[in-house]
Amino acid sequence: MSLLNEYMQKEQQLKQLQEDLQRLEGDQRLKGELEFKSKLEALMNEFGKKPADVIAMLDPSNDQRGSSAAPKASAASSNRRKRRLKVYKNPHTGEVIETRGGNHKGLRSWKDEYGDETVESWLEQQDS
Repeated sequence: MSLLNEYMQKEQQLKQLQEDLQRLEGDQRLKGELEFKSKLEALMNEFGKKPADVIAMLDPSNDQRGSSAAPKASAASSNRRKRRLKVYKNPHTGEVIETRGGNHKGLRSWKDEYGDETVESWLEQQDS
């Protein structure tokens, strides 16, 4: 793309953004939200509060101060149901693989060598 074409394209985008901005400035909903935000900020300044303090007051379950993302992630994963244990036995070698997922290194190598359907037919047991 030539420099002139790029300039003209950016100019067009700028015009479009300016039109969008003017349309938004005339929207009464935006004016109301801006007024609310300024009053809220003034009130927070008056009482020396930060946005996190206000959030903690309004939604105690969303306390961001002392918490980290790690406990939330572990709590969510503890609610997940465990995957089923699958036991595969290779009839050629007698080797047994027990896995709860399909990303097992040995299982993948078998599937590459013998094919997915063949290896799935080697499934001996599936526990819940």
